[in-house]
Amino acid sequence: MRAPLRLEWPTLGLIGLCYGGWLFAGFWLYPSLPLLALAIMAVLAGLHSSLVHECLHGHPTRYRLLNEALVTLPLSLAYPYRRYKATHLAHHHDERLTDPFDDPESYYRARWQYERLPGWFRTLLTLNNTLLGRVILGPWLVAGGFFIDEARQAIANERGVRLAWAIHLPAMAVVLALVWAMGIPLWLYVLGVCWPGLSLIGIRTFAEHRWHETPSGRTIIVERSPLAWLFLYNNLHIVHHKQPSAPWYELPRLYRERRAEWQAMNGGYVFPNYWALWRLWGVTMKEPVIHPALHQEPQAGVGAV
Repeated sequence: MRAPLRLEWPTLGLIGLCYGGWLFAGFWLYPSLPLLALAIMAVLAGLHSSLVHECLHGHPTRYRLLNEALVTLPLSLAYPYRRYKATHLAHHHDERLTDPFDDPESYYRARWQYERLPGWFRTLLTLNNTLLGRVILGPWLVAGGFFIDEARQAIANERGVRLAWAIHLPAMAVVLALVWAMGIPLWLYVLGVCWPGLSLIGIRTFAEHRWHETPSGRTIIVERSPLAWLFLYNNLHIVHHKQPSAPWYELPRLYRERRAEWQAMNGGYVFPNYWALWRLWGVTMKEPVIHPALHQEPQAGVGAV
């Protein structure tokens, strides 16, 4: 007997609100209030990124393809759903968190990698390790590295890469056609919606992980934020990593019920809000770009920490 269709209505409602609000802002607000419309669309592009993250973890239904279809129109244009899913699920191997070879979302570099980089790029990576740098430069650096790596894998015909882009490009074309119908120039959509939308997500990801001897100590807790709804409560990130199948609206309750235990588990990597992160690292480098515990030479072939 097949299991009944499980519908998580808060997530379905939020997906509808996200796409509906984006269409409303573009078609009805933009002609008379363009700056307000772009601001709303940027926030919704950031929310869409959070919803993509939610769907790739098996929400809001039991059906993988349906979850993908629900968020397949990429409001921030950049990342194919299936490629983000593949890299993000690899990131969830907590014992390898922060390893620049095994964690696709690591911002660290091995020493030998870093020393081979040109000086100007080292400077960019240093600036990217400040919160201000992350929200300004981060979207461009991540997208640039991602596209270069994707091109390499597509040329090599790595499994699933070409199919992911074959699905993504028509979906992106639909978004671009809607943007054109709204009368928004492409350059303005990229600079006024995609960039700030991804920058908002960059606030969350900036200090999400650090190197620590224990895997649980590598993942942050930010207890409160007006942006928590936009991040779908992934500011309580240790809870998500330990219970990745829990829906976003359950994370605050799960955290409250075991607050002291979660904080002990992650070694006190806890902040009251994102303002506390800004005070520490707004314009100061959070930590060196070089991974503090990586001992791998380029000949070794596999990351080790």
